[in-house]
Amino acid sequence: MANPHERLRELGIALPAPPPPAASYVQTKLVPIADGRALLYVAGQVSADGDQLLKGRCPDEISVEEATRRARLCALRVLAQIESAVGLDRVEGLMQLIGFVLSTDDFGDQPKVMNGASDLLVEVLGEAGKHTRAALGTNSLPFNVTIEIAAVAVVRTR
Repeated sequence: MANPHERLRELGIALPAPPPPAASYVQTKLVPIADGRALLYVAGQVSADGDQLLKGRCPDEISVEEATRRARLCALRVLAQIESAVGLDRVEGLMQLIGFVLSTDDFGDQPKVMNGASDLLVEVLGEAGKHTRAALGTNSLPFNVTIEIAAVAVVRTR
């Protein structure tokens, strides 16, 4: 498996600039665990393309396919935060994703939407990108965005 930066180049993907926090929190938090390793918590990354927030509820305002694309964009923002905090080459494993999908009460395909994020993370990080996941529907998200994803990774600190 190529390193994450090579995989991004092969896929023709450029990481976005990691956005600053939108309120009183930090985007990442590094918690040492043992032997030069740490847990890296990544704050919720919202659906955006550049500086433009991507809003709308699935499936009545946007399609499942578009929501899936937006989940992929959230995953790119997660990767950008990891790169900024420690570097993608230090990821030993992505442990967990928690994804929220702005959706109607009767919508049940949140896991399908979240596959956009999960698939990208495995494409870029290989085996290290495989993770546990929660895919939740909600009737409200900050700024009316479609998706928000938080993550936890194990990283090398030296």
